[in-house]
Amino acid sequence: MTRVTLLDYRNSRRKRDAEADAKPLEGGYWRKKTLAEMSEREWEALCDNCGKCCVISLEDADTGELHLTDVSCKLFDSKKGQCGDYENRKQYVPDCVKLTPKNVPKLDWLPRTCAYRLVSEGKDLHWWHPLVSGDVNTVHTARASARGKTRPEGRLKIPGLMKRITKWPLPLEAPPAKRRKKK
Repeated sequence: MTRVTLLDYRNSRRKRDAEADAKPLEGGYWRKKTLAEMSEREWEALCDNCGKCCVISLEDADTGELHLTDVSCKLFDSKKGQCGDYENRKQYVPDCVKLTPKNVPKLDWLPRTCAYRLVSEGKDLHWWHPLVSGDVNTVHTARASARGKTRPEGRLKIPGLMKRITKWPLPLEAPPAKRRKKK
């Protein structure tokens, strides 16, 4: 499975370090480093691939409150839960935002569960994050991802998007109990 993250190597100011890239990641590095201190590889691994940053939200002009829809960016592949053309996304979606250590604290539309946001706020990652669980699928098991929950934006305008506002389920607070197989 190809891991797609919010970091674009080609346009990154971070230096690539072949020696560091060959070593295993240090456990809990996100607790010891700021976003700006992370290497390219550490930054990339921090993305849990939830895809929620690709979900379209609407801001109430009066209250500033964000309302999530069940509509995603036209490039988001809902079956896979990731961008369908990450490397060329800016060509098709010019307003796609590249996350950086500088802009993450300012992006109020990032999900509260976003690892970049959590680290920026000095918080730890959730149990379902692949760096914690060791399994890339726990983000889906925990109901923390947009995989299978959205439709592409297509030609929808604001009135159509307003009809698509939905309440997303909260992620599970703990891993689900393992089911016993019937004999």
